[in-house]
Amino acid sequence: MKADVSLPAAAAPRGWRLWATAARPRTLPLAATPVLAGSALAWAEGAAPTWGPLAATFGAALLIQIGTNLHNDAADFEGGNDGADRLGPLRVTAAGWATPGQVRGAAYGAFAAALLLGVYLVIHGGWPIFAVGCASLLAGAAYSGGPRPISHTPFGEAFVWIFFGLVAVAGSYWLQAGGLSAAALIAGGALGFPAAAVLLVNNLRDVAADSAVGRRTLAAVLGDAGARRLHAVLMYLPFAVLPWLAAGQGGVWLALLALPAAAAVVLRMRAARGAALNRVLADTARAQFVFGLLLAVGCLL
Repeated sequence: MKADVSLPAAAAPRGWRLWATAARPRTLPLAATPVLAGSALAWAEGAAPTWGPLAATFGAALLIQIGTNLHNDAADFEGGNDGADRLGPLRVTAAGWATPGQVRGAAYGAFAAALLLGVYLVIHGGWPIFAVGCASLLAGAAYSGGPRPISHTPFGEAFVWIFFGLVAVAGSYWLQAGGLSAAALIAGGALGFPAAAVLLVNNLRDVAADSAVGRRTLAAVLGDAGARRLHAVLMYLPFAVLPWLAAGQGGVWLALLALPAAAAVVLRMRAARGAALNRVLADTARAQFVFGLLLAVGCLL
């Protein structure tokens, strides 16, 4: 039985503000940053910028992220995860601001819009982009849907590393360069690590509620201490792979300027408990954005 956590109608946002809240805008840089980094790396390696595909890539990445967020909002409510004791930010379905059907319909709308942009990208980038687009759309739906959602298993962080790191950077690189390079895969792996750390913080915060409804996330498998150690590893790994990128693009050493921000997040993670992990989650996402932005700028120096 789901807890009634709806708020007074006067507190509910209306129109676009409601859907902006449901889209979880703080998570969107996780989708946009790999596009920027992959494109910048392609240009640094000699590709001429193609602005139409770049805009469409940004749009498709953001729409898939939004669709995944919306689908997760509805699915978690129906699965009993978002009760009155929720420690994370408010979800619009749990708040009673929109029905699960409305939120799921908006998710499908976002996926459909991403598909339309994907048609244009396939025309530009060929069959590899078709494969990447189909995999990304299916993964976005499977994250919270289906008989065994990815979000209910210990494989969520691996999913994020693959799709918000390797696939996003490599696909963006391909759309600009018409091919692939080892540097694109290395950069994708680097950006995927802190993106996975964001989900790890989210799952550690919600581990008690998740376990109560049968979700066995990686945080539950590792335990509190293990999850915090893995978070530190994921935050520092991007800097460990910089030497391999710097062999071809010396400017990427600029990304070392993000190291203090990553270290500060790791220190906060050690002590944060309960709702205090919300700040750690936001700071982890911000550190990933700073690293990715500096990496992109460094590629172009």
